[in-house]
Amino acid sequence: MNATGPSGDELLRLLGTLANPHRLRIVAALRAERAYVSQLARELGISRALLQLHLRKLEAAGLVSATLELSEDGKAMKFYEVEPFLVELSPDAIAAAAPTLSTPGLSDVEQGERP
Repeated sequence: MNATGPSGDELLRLLGTLANPHRLRIVAALRAERAYVSQLARELGISRALLQLHLRKLEAAGLVSATLELSEDGKAMKFYEVEPFLVELSPDAIAAAAPTLSTPGLSDVEQGERP
């Protein structure tokens, strides 16, 4: 993201990533405190495998980050935390982002241009 807001592609990536109830719950839970996978899975009532899938998507979008730490008994534990973010979603913000959208794979007709 830049100082004026996200590009169209960045905005789509962020909104697409957050457009899932599990990922919204994960962000909400991590807002309170960082957590490791097993702890977070128990708290949210979902499997670790499903949680890890959603955490990877959130991490790829830059919304959460992870650090690997050793527990007292020597086990490697991956802790996740929310990265600060703020996205203004308004007609003006969308209008500013729209011209920067890239839509690979669409024909000129599908993109709204006349042949």
